[in-house]
Amino acid sequence: MVLGGAMPVGSSRSPRLDPLALPVRFTANDAGADERMRDVELTRERVVLRRAVRGIRMAVNLPVTAFLGIALRLNAGNEDAPGFAAVSLEHRDGALSVPLSCAADWRDVVAEWRLWGRVLGLPLLVRDVDGQLREPFARMGRVRLGRPSPRRRRKNAVRNRRPKILLRRRSGCLPAGPTVHRGEREIIARN
Repeated sequence: MVLGGAMPVGSSRSPRLDPLALPVRFTANDAGADERMRDVELTRERVVLRRAVRGIRMAVNLPVTAFLGIALRLNAGNEDAPGFAAVSLEHRDGALSVPLSCAADWRDVVAEWRLWGRVLGLPLLVRDVDGQLREPFARMGRVRLGRPSPRRRRKNAVRNRRPKILLRRRSGCLPAGPTVHRGEREIIARN
């Protein structure tokens, strides 16, 4: 199965990529290359794509931060072709996108999608039916937004073991004026 001109890693034709075993090198299909193949070197900081176009060998060296995020694509399939789920490292230029994983069971792919996002520090994206990328979770910068968690003390199982008097704290008070000791001997040990 070919996704956007690139053979997905993790299909039956190639071994599964492990996000926790970076750096990793693998080969993927490339529709624009001479031999229809490109070599990909993936680390936590950089992605290097090596291919030959019209006899000219080239290497594209990109930081991971240049990519939009880790995209998940679900395809339900039909009677002729089974469904699949794919994970890819998406770039604004579709030719620079890197396929990371593909499998028939979407549950495994969703777990890998989240793991790739956490390891590379990129946002998680979902490819819609019309091909557009969107974020499934609201974010502010790199922090994912969600409902605030409830107060811990109210519904805590060990709440009755703690004395409630510790919750009532006195506010401190400063003396009216600072205490100054004049004319007294110092008690500082000097060598």
